[in-house]
Amino acid sequence: MTNDDGVDAPGLAALTRALLRWADAAAAAGGPGHEIVVVAPSSNFSGAGAAVGSVGDGTKILYRRARVSGAEGVDAFGLDASPALSVIAGALGAVGPKPDLVLSGINHGVNVGRSVLHSGTVGAALTASQLGISALAVSLRSGTAPEPWESAADLAVALIPLLRGAPARTVLNLNVPALPLREIRGLRWARVSGAGLIKAASGASAFEAPNRPEMEGPAAAEGAQAFMEGGPGEEGEIVLSVGSPIPGVDDMELADPSEDATLVAHGYAALTALRGPRADDDLELFHLLDAGLAAAVAPLGLAG
Repeated sequence: MTNDDGVDAPGLAALTRALLRWADAAAAAGGPGHEIVVVAPSSNFSGAGAAVGSVGDGTKILYRRARVSGAEGVDAFGLDASPALSVIAGALGAVGPKPDLVLSGINHGVNVGRSVLHSGTVGAALTASQLGISALAVSLRSGTAPEPWESAADLAVALIPLLRGAPARTVLNLNVPALPLREIRGLRWARVSGAGLIKAASGASAFEAPNRPEMEGPAAAEGAQAFMEGGPGEEGEIVLSVGSPIPGVDDMELADPSEDATLVAHGYAALTALRGPRADDDLELFHLLDAGLAAAVAPLGLAG
């Protein structure tokens, strides 16, 4: 178990409790025993992606023993490390044997669209995959308190048999609407949308803050460049415009119903299969590279 909101986060506690109930039920039915270990950042690492920071031989990671609310019997460790580094440390023997599965979450806020590239929750799952371990990332859409953490937790645990039966290194990304379980319309496979939290970036000199109209494409680039002109050492700021990756009511008709963001907006839980960093096996691209390598390096005196 890991996450990116920190070892004391309520989403991690909810998922750990649900996993513990599942393990106890399996044992009571005569099945194999399951050991649950929490290895998560000691503080919030949201947006860390799969970063590990500066690591060298002999690098030391500070940790503290933690307690998970409602699952006090589960060994839990808060590491002064990113989610990805927490998974690496846990998988390579810091707290015991290599795990069979990694569950990451429950994140407070969806990880759909471009967020899958930057999410620490998803980054931890992708890191597990690189270590040969299948993983499930779980996120709950932000809503009004109290958050329905148990909805996402119960759905995640229901997916464990599927994850265990999938090929090694499978990564699944589950996004759940902020609804009680009985009000969720279903669970559907999803494609990753092109939406993201950051909608625009405006550059401006600290000495000349512009009030320019909305521009797109080349006009926006030219406008930003004009406002950011200046000599070395001149300072300014870039202002980000942030919005929800979930389509609003006005955009719903144009939204792709097969995409993760759209499904969550319609009240469905969305499940996406992700592929971590692997060589691109697209045949058209391979033939293009193969044909162009020799020409690319010939001026350098190298063979393609």
